Amino acid sequence: MDTMNEVVEGWLKHRLVVHDLLEIVEDEHVNFKPWDNAVTLGELAVHIATSMDMFVKTVKNGKFTPPSAPKEYKTINDVREIVKKYTDITKNDMKTLKKTHITSEVEFNKDKAPGSFWLSNAIDHEIHHKGQLFTYVRMTGAQKMPFFMKHPNEVK
Repeated sequence: MDTMNEVVEGWLKHRLVVHDLLEIVEDEHVNFKPWDNAVTLGELAVHIATSMDMFVKTVKNGKFTPPSAPKEYKTINDVREIVKKYTDITKNDMKTLKKTHITSEVEFNKDKAPGSFWLSNAIDHEIHHKGQLFTYVRMTGAQKMPFFMKHPNEVK
């Protein structure tokens, strides 16, 4: 297996758990917030998906590429569809990254670093927010939670 496929597979071990978490959320909790100024559960899930897409496109394009605006959502099923769509798009974009994308410097937020740094940062960012999503989902009353990442035989 080549290195980029290993990166994609490693990322998917985390992203697919976001899908699992959203599957156990009831529609009534799409706008759940643990405190007044927090983002909603739906916003957090969409942020996870669109941020990773933004980072990967930035590395691929060699310059900051703002996230595309997802469609508006009303239901948890809408959120699930948005996350699934961005998962597919991001997975495909990641698979097209070449060594030059990974080694070339990219400017992001007034910092310059190799694409590998931004890609690693993106995965860490997603894992951080996935942890928050676990907390949100538990706070909605969910009892049976998924494991924090998929096992190797669960990702293909």
